[in-house]
Amino acid sequence: MRTNIQKTKNTTKRVYAFIDSQNLNLGVRSQGWKLDFGKFRTYLLTKYGVKKTYLFIGFVQGNQSLYTYLQNVGYICVFKPTLEVKDGGVVKIKGNVDAELVLHSMIEWKNYTKAIIVSGDGDFHCLIEYWESKGKLLKIVAPNRKYSSLLKKYADYILVLSPLKEKLKK
Repeated sequence: MRTNIQKTKNTTKRVYAFIDSQNLNLGVRSQGWKLDFGKFRTYLLTKYGVKKTYLFIGFVQGNQSLYTYLQNVGYICVFKPTLEVKDGGVVKIKGNVDAELVLHSMIEWKNYTKAIIVSGDGDFHCLIEYWESKGKLLKIVAPNRKYSSLLKKYADYILVLSPLKEKLKK
């Protein structure tokens, strides 16, 4: 009996999603639309059975209502401190979350059997390559068709989000 329980437990697919919020948000907005994060979370849950959805996001004072909303619709928000950087007189907020995403995906390694990354950023190439070599890569969700050429060799895993615009837009 114990063997059957273990066998069932080992074959249960536990899918986790790791989202680069800046890449997702800017990628979608570059196409002239806004993503409904609630609809997107539901899509990941129903289409891929995602158990946990980690959203890596820069923390900005005054955005508490956004963060509360994201958590209420099921995201596990991992916050990165941000910096204000002046660029030609314009203040830009920087909060690169790449290291946090890679670190958390490794911390959670034993807890998921398959992973989805939401980003078209080539900086995640080594993580994607590793997941694939270990049989854990399920999908790469790129916000648009302008994803990094480093990811082209993983074309079979890539889902471009732009064709789902009508289903996922605000």
